[in-house]
Amino acid sequence: MIIAKNIALLGVSFFLLWFGAKYLVESASRIAEKFGISDLVIGLTVVAFGTSAPEFAVTIGAAFKGQADISVSNIVGSNIFNLGFILGTVAMVRSITTSRKLVYRDGIFMILVTLLLLLFFHDLHLSRVEGFILIGILISYMIVLFYKKEVLEEEELSHEKATWKDMFILPASITGVILGGHLLVDSASYLARIGGISEWVIGVTIVAAGTSAPEMATSLAAVIKGKHGISAGNLIGSDLFNILGVLGLAGVLMPLQINPLGYDSLIMLCGMVALVVFLMRTGWRLSRVEGMLLFGIGIVRWIFDFMK
Repeated sequence: MIIAKNIALLGVSFFLLWFGAKYLVESASRIAEKFGISDLVIGLTVVAFGTSAPEFAVTIGAAFKGQADISVSNIVGSNIFNLGFILGTVAMVRSITTSRKLVYRDGIFMILVTLLLLLFFHDLHLSRVEGFILIGILISYMIVLFYKKEVLEEEELSHEKATWKDMFILPASITGVILGGHLLVDSASYLARIGGISEWVIGVTIVAAGTSAPEMATSLAAVIKGKHGISAGNLIGSDLFNILGVLGLAGVLMPLQINPLGYDSLIMLCGMVALVVFLMRTGWRLSRVEGMLLFGIGIVRWIFDFMK
């Protein structure tokens, strides 16, 4: 009976993720056009913050419990998963068109932020002051994004206009995506345990995928609709928010101390970020072949985790 219940919840989670992502992309696009905001900016901010809610909950909860390794590894692991497995999968479904702003403004900024995090953790410690610095950078970045109005691209224009309903559809769809990710983690983890899969394997696969499921569903729905700005912006924005907002707040609440293995993962994240920005620049698109490369790196990382 419990097994049947969890199978049903698994189905419900996929339903919530997909339809929540579908309406999230549609309502966010209409609202963005209504206020003259580009798909890229709405993807980097509102959509990214909404889909990063699971990482926020896990990281802040771990920080309150004094589990610094979980706080940092959750963010680093999620960011690598976003840029490898998810971005690779999305690009394999349909190549993603990039732009100069996405590469030179947001991509380079993401490289600098990741290098700054590496610098802050050179002593394996993130202080409250460093946490405040990260939060300050995030606030400044958001002000710049919304202050500098961007000309909407042709692909961003829609025949549908935003209505008062979108003010309810947007938060409701974000809630649906978050709830779907939560149900996916719980039900899939239970079924995996019944199947004899270890807690460690569940953590690095199902839980990692589950907390990143909102990003996956939203970016896939966006690229299928041709909303490349929301698709790529969601993943880059989520990674930036994870580092600057989530880790920044966690560091302010409770200074974080990690072990040397965590620093090795940070170095890997820096390399992953640099590779993604480089691939986005080549031909101003992420091709299916490049998507396969990123996907492959994500799989290799999983295998490497299993061997630890």
